[in-house]
Amino acid sequence: MRYEGRAWKFGDDVDTDLIIAARYCNVSDGAALAKHAFADARPEFAASAAEGDVIVGGRNFGCGSSREHAPIAIKAAGVRVIVAKSFARIFYRNAFNIGLPLLESAEAAEDIQDGDRLAVDLVAGRIENRTRGTSYSARPIPPFMEQLIREGGLVEYIRKEKLARR
Repeated sequence: MRYEGRAWKFGDDVDTDLIIAARYCNVSDGAALAKHAFADARPEFAASAAEGDVIVGGRNFGCGSSREHAPIAIKAAGVRVIVAKSFARIFYRNAFNIGLPLLESAEAAEDIQDGDRLAVDLVAGRIENRTRGTSYSARPIPPFMEQLIREGGLVEYIRKEKLARR
C-alpha cells in the first residue's frame, strides 16, 4: 500500500476541534465535513488538499474529543495517511476504524516541511521525502490493521470478512 502526495505540516497537540470544529459536526457525511477540515487552523486546506496528500503532525495528534468526525473529515478531504510523532489513542483507534492509516515517526515529523512531496509505503513503514531526497522509517502497520485499511475500515471489514461466512 503506497501513497504519494503533498505534505501538510502541523505541530504538536492538534486537537479534534482544530481538525473539524464542533460547529460543523451536526452531520457525519464525509464530503460535508471535508469542506470544513482545518477551517480555523489552515483555511486553505479544504480547497487545496488533493487525493493522496499526507498530513504530518507532531506529538499527540488528534487529542481532544472522541468523535469520529475528525478522521472522517481528513479522509474525505483526500488525505491517505497521517505521519506524526505520536497520536492520541482514541484518534488512533477511530482513524483505523474508518480506514485512515497512521504512521508514527519522530524523525519524519521533525524533518518534513510543509509542501514536500512524499511517498509512503505502509507495509514497509518507509516514508520517502522526494523533495529533499531523504527517507525515514516508521513502525509498520500490523498485518491485521493493514487488512482493515484495505477493506476500507472496521465496518467494511466485518461486512466482507465476518458476515460473509454466515
